Order: sequence, then C-alpha cells, then structure tokens
Amino acid sequence: MTDVHPGQRVAVLVDAQNLYHTAQSIYSRNIDYSELLEEAVDGRQLTRAIAYVIRADSPEEESFFEALYDIGFEPKIKDIKRFSDGTKKADWDVGMSLDAVTLANHVDTMVLCTGDGDFSRLCSHLRHEGVKVEVMAFESSTAEELVEAADDFEDLGERHDTYLL
Repeated sequence: MTDVHPGQRVAVLVDAQNLYHTAQSIYSRNIDYSELLEEAVDGRQLTRAIAYVIRADSPEEESFFEALYDIGFEPKIKDIKRFSDGTKKADWDVGMSLDAVTLANHVDTMVLCTGDGDFSRLCSHLRHEGVKVEVMAFESSTAEELVEAADDFEDLGERHDTYLL
C-alpha cells in the first residue's frame, strides 16, 4: 500500500455486489468483510466505512446487513429495480461516487473496494483533490483503467484465503 501512517484519516467504500459476484464466480466463496475492513484500514484512523448493498428479498440478507453494521460498516441499502420486460438493475455507482467526493475533504486516503472501471474517473478526481486512492479488488475482474487511475492496487486474489470465508 502507499505511504501508510497511523495519523492518516481513511474512508473505506465497498461495492459489495461487485466483490460478491467475483468471489462467487471465481472461488464459490463469500467475502470476509471483517478482514477486508481491517486490511483496508491498516492501522490508520478510520473516518468512515460504508458498504453499498442491494436488497433482493433474500431471507438471509437482513442478517448480512446487521453483520456489516456489527463489523463497523454503515450499510447503505438499495432495493433492486425490476423492469416490465423482466430485467433487473441494481448498482450504487452514483451514490458511491457522491459519498467519495463528499468525504474527500475529511480524509487523507480513500479505499475503494471494487473492480468496476466506472470508478476510474472518480479516482482521478480524488487524486486531483489531494486524496490518495487505494483500490482493493480481484485483479482478474478489475478494469485496467481503474488499476491505472489509483495510487495503489491490492489484488484480493493474491491473498484470497485472507479475504474469503
């Protein structure tokens, strides 16, 4: 990771859908959010930890949302959108970006846990504002432009036994 020191103020924003789908498709396992948060903070001063999740009316999801809260995340929950043609849509790109821009004046480092290339422009903006940007995701499903836009990238796949349950 980039220059890490205990006085650094850090925010951790997690695109839970993005990480979940990669962990399931590659490893058939779930993310260990407690370990993810601990590694992302890395001994620094946590300002805010937000997990962006989708409500899909699954029986176990409420306990998952509560577990995120107990770990130290603020879960932001959005209902899945269902369209008349049967398609579904659920993403937090705009909400996560707005939160990152809002938090930028209050942190030294922003840790984005996503592989979504849509966030590469956000990385560039945050860096322009003087915020260090670290990205944590599975390299095999992370957009190259996101890796290039960040100050540092941690491939969760290199230590998948640490980050997966």
